[in-house]
Amino acid sequence: MPATPASPQRPIPILVYHQISEAPPKGAPFRSLYVSPASFSRQMAMLKLLGYQGLSMSALLPYLRGEKTGKVVGITFDDGYRNNLTHALPVLQRQGFSSTCYAVSGLLGKTNEWDQGIGMAQVPLMTADELRLWVAGGQEVGSHTQNHARLLQSDDPTALLDMTGDRAALEGLLATPVRHFCYPFGEYAPQHVAMARQAGFQTVTTTQRGRSSARNDLMELPRVPVVRSTSLPVFWLKVATAYEDRDRT
Repeated sequence: MPATPASPQRPIPILVYHQISEAPPKGAPFRSLYVSPASFSRQMAMLKLLGYQGLSMSALLPYLRGEKTGKVVGITFDDGYRNNLTHALPVLQRQGFSSTCYAVSGLLGKTNEWDQGIGMAQVPLMTADELRLWVAGGQEVGSHTQNHARLLQSDDPTALLDMTGDRAALEGLLATPVRHFCYPFGEYAPQHVAMARQAGFQTVTTTQRGRSSARNDLMELPRVPVVRSTSLPVFWLKVATAYEDRDRT
């Protein structure tokens, strides 16, 4: 009898979070990037209830390549805020999920200094020891440049050094490979895609909205944003339907 063809992989949402914390007062810049700990806990519980497995980028890679199929969701955190460790890690562990946090090696133990110009509140980033706790807790660390660089404002040698230098610094601190990268501010050009490939990153995520599939370039993966106002019904729409894909060509 002929072999049964493999079922096609469903679109894969790669969720992107920033801070898992109570939001600052109304009117604060980028207040939308805060997701409360209670909301995050409910979202992860919903994923588990619906039969999804939350995965880091390394664990997600076989699905993105089309080598495996399953009901999976990528979970990513940008910037490496300490509140990811204190509020998100226990929830992820409770659900048996893994995730990837993109860290900025030159600012470990400091704050989100790149946001000072827009008046955004300064919030602690994880220290090197806290990043080690994150990894020891079953999570993954990815690269986000040494100083949260605006790659489009850097010359090519500087941009490449910022990307590879961050990776080397994080690998030295964590004694584990750093295989995944995220473009800071979502800003990049074709040469940065080539640099990421040259640097040997296995995946690179963007701020382009949409779910991923095996058709996507692994160096330009879209993601699904989760923000303060994302209700549980909308969260389900983002994960399980074409809600985030609707404006993509």
